[in-house]
Amino acid sequence: MMDLVDILKKGQGKKSADEAVTSVLFYQSQECQKAILEAYRFDGIKEPVIKSNSDELINEHVRKSSLEVVLVELNDSEQIIKDAERISHLLPNSASVIIIGSEDSISTIRALKELGFYYLFWPVSKDELIDFIRTVEKNRLKKAGLSKNRMAKKVAFWGTKGGVGTTAIASQIAYSLCEKKNSSCVVVDHNYSGGNLDILMGLRNFKKKAVMKSDSITNIDGVYAKSLMKKVTSMLSILALESDDMGERDIKEYNNALSKELAISCHFIIEDYSSSANSADDIDYLTKAFDTIVIVLSPTVSSLREATKLQSLIKKQASSAKLLFVLNYTIAEKFATVTQEEVVKYIGQPIDVIFPLDSNLDASLLDKKRLHQSSSPMSSSIKVLTSLLLGEEGNMKSKGLLSRLGLRR
Repeated sequence: MMDLVDILKKGQGKKSADEAVTSVLFYQSQECQKAILEAYRFDGIKEPVIKSNSDELINEHVRKSSLEVVLVELNDSEQIIKDAERISHLLPNSASVIIIGSEDSISTIRALKELGFYYLFWPVSKDELIDFIRTVEKNRLKKAGLSKNRMAKKVAFWGTKGGVGTTAIASQIAYSLCEKKNSSCVVVDHNYSGGNLDILMGLRNFKKKAVMKSDSITNIDGVYAKSLMKKVTSMLSILALESDDMGERDIKEYNNALSKELAISCHFIIEDYSSSANSADDIDYLTKAFDTIVIVLSPTVSSLREATKLQSLIKKQASSAKLLFVLNYTIAEKFATVTQEEVVKYIGQPIDVIFPLDSNLDASLLDKKRLHQSSSPMSSSIKVLTSLLLGEEGNMKSKGLLSRLGLRR
């Protein structure tokens, strides 16, 4: 975005024009585009690439470019925060993002700061604009402030008991985020002695990465963490560990350290807690480390009891994580031992997403079908849950019962 010759010095050398910061402006108005270009030219700053502000163009450009600064105009936006959240998964975590908007609100600045974005209030003078840009770039060089790498959104899928479909839902949400929403994801497996995450993700001849007691947590960095991942697609990877000499508590601690390192290089960390043997340590970590906790339950008394127990424990921890409740019909509704009304009553809030029974689910997943692309009755539910994780409005189709129960739509 800018020629650093006049402001940056490293030793006695200076950056050349060939090393200028790569940047892009996604604009909504000709007025904003013109003003920014005039300011850059006036101060001799290398101009950014200019693109119209659309999700398609943002996705296309960032995938093909190595960007350091991204300017996004949202002057025409009616809800700046929601629009910023919507596009956040399209932008590289390593780039400094400047949102340009005309909403003069402290709450807007704070909300964007939480997303890791700078906010430039519009209109702005040329001098103010240049000063702002230079401050952002100085922060980048110091790796300070909002110019530090943004972290991935961490989402835990917690099964209230074995067999409620947690792994199937988590794996398909990961595919949906990558293939429909262009978000890079890492799926973290928390079953260290078996499990079927690889099967549900359509992987063949898959082997978990072996780790040993001698592998010290203090030596973990981003490069090492990536070396333990299995690449599924260009946007999706899986982290699955096993160990012959590490206890469950140690391997979990090791897994959590790897997950933290990987959060710098992707948009979403999807962690599969499908085992019914999850411990108190897991719940403590759950409440501190995750942005969203998806509680998956089936329409049974035992599953509902575990869901309400987990909900109570999370509330006691005063966790800031967002809770989403998913009711998954792994059995026909006529065989359910609790009704949807009873689920709503006991958890004390609406069900966020209902997954209907799909009797062909296992065959579809073994055939490597993606539920979000299929005719499965679960397809719409996958799309709704994906949207909720992105901060978009869900679009669950009502069957009449939803409105009576107060279920989220």
